[in-house]
Amino acid sequence: MLRAADIARQVAAGELAPDEVAATYVARTKAHAAQLNTHLHFDADAIKSQVEALAKRVKAKEALPLAGVPVLVKDNIATRGMPTTCASKILAGYVPPYDAHVVERLRAAGAIIFGKTNCDEFAMGSSNENSAYGPVKNPWDLTRVPGGSSGGSAAAVAASLAPLALGSDTGGSIRQPAALCGIFGLKPTYGRVSRYGLVAYGSSLDAIGPFARNVEDLALLTDVISGHDARDATSAARPPTQYQAGLAARGGAKGIKIGLVKEFFAEGLDAATREHVMAAVKVLEGLGTQVVEVSLPSLVYSTPAYYMIATAEASSNLARYDGVRYGARVQEPGQSLKQMYRRTRSKGFGREVKQRIMLGTFALSSGYYDAYYAKAGRAREVIRRELADVFTKVDLLVSPTSPTTAFKLGEKTQDPLAMYLSDICTLAANLAGIPALSVPCGFDHLGLPIGMQFMAREWGEETLLKGAYAYEQASKWHDAQPRL
Repeated sequence: MLRAADIARQVAAGELAPDEVAATYVARTKAHAAQLNTHLHFDADAIKSQVEALAKRVKAKEALPLAGVPVLVKDNIATRGMPTTCASKILAGYVPPYDAHVVERLRAAGAIIFGKTNCDEFAMGSSNENSAYGPVKNPWDLTRVPGGSSGGSAAAVAASLAPLALGSDTGGSIRQPAALCGIFGLKPTYGRVSRYGLVAYGSSLDAIGPFARNVEDLALLTDVISGHDARDATSAARPPTQYQAGLAARGGAKGIKIGLVKEFFAEGLDAATREHVMAAVKVLEGLGTQVVEVSLPSLVYSTPAYYMIATAEASSNLARYDGVRYGARVQEPGQSLKQMYRRTRSKGFGREVKQRIMLGTFALSSGYYDAYYAKAGRAREVIRRELADVFTKVDLLVSPTSPTTAFKLGEKTQDPLAMYLSDICTLAANLAGIPALSVPCGFDHLGLPIGMQFMAREWGEETLLKGAYAYEQASKWHDAQPRL
């Protein structure tokens, strides 16, 4: 399969017809999407209409950085004319009258919106088993999870159902499924990419980011979706990004100082994951990087702080889904307004979403706010300052992306703590608002992918991508593809 950057170049030059590209990916989607349960919306006729409109723009010689490239969009990102359900019964059938900012950018760049991908309900989960429409399956082993919450996007890109996809990352929901599916996934700096049109889960933590099978494509999609948007008060007014153009800059990774985070290599890390991440670090050293061990003691607070802050914000954000303002209504004769609220939310939300709403409501309730939510905020600030301090000494931090490879479907659904600890390596980047990405770095004895995580200081995506690109050029793990 061609890379996204190659598709765009060839379509723009008239060397490749956009309908040929679309036909290839339509055929793959029809062959494998149902098997993997990656899609919640797919409309071949709508794709054909987009391709016909694109052909006119190509003929007119418009500048189209994603000309003809199929891009999948996670189902919690608004798409005009396509359902956006957040994989929840409470939003069944909802079709937004507008596009999210990132989708506007995709359309302007000539991308073909190829459908909406399955995810954990309202992006709450680490395995993609919380979807109201069934779990996504990992293309490397159909009995295992793809990671979550953006599992549909990750599995679809890994299975070559599209060269690119968008996900959202609140505590690792791009990086963890990227690792478990053997592809690249980037969480940008908070404020780099507008959240306008992203259905909110944890507003101070949420980020939209790309999935790809190589770093050039990852950088290309990041360039397209980044930029200021006045509709999002947290969107940063910064110059346009040109990460793709800067990837092959002279020197590569030489001179980059890398910090190996001691706390992420502690008890609980799978032996194969440790082995392959350390082998990847040796490769980086051979490329001219300097590697030192660093310690971040405050990381011990990341899991409790994250789950207090995220659930509290979820409790507030999801209050609007009550059957009146938003969401499907459960209407029964003679019921009071209070009964309608209770029945609508009880039937509309799944177990994990209700669990997190209740936890967040408790944390924000009178008498508990200072003991839980406020204390979590103070822990977050300690983590942020500690990371800022370590980035005065190193350029990148390296760790495993996930402590284990993909686990069996159903293995952790009855143990919420074990499930929450799946994100232990990824939470700090969201709490601090820094960029991070997952890079394929090996396979375990079962043939399951392993991911290595890079983290950089705020607005440090250029260094992040440069390090990932240098490692990609020196390794072959990203070339492997699952057999379906």
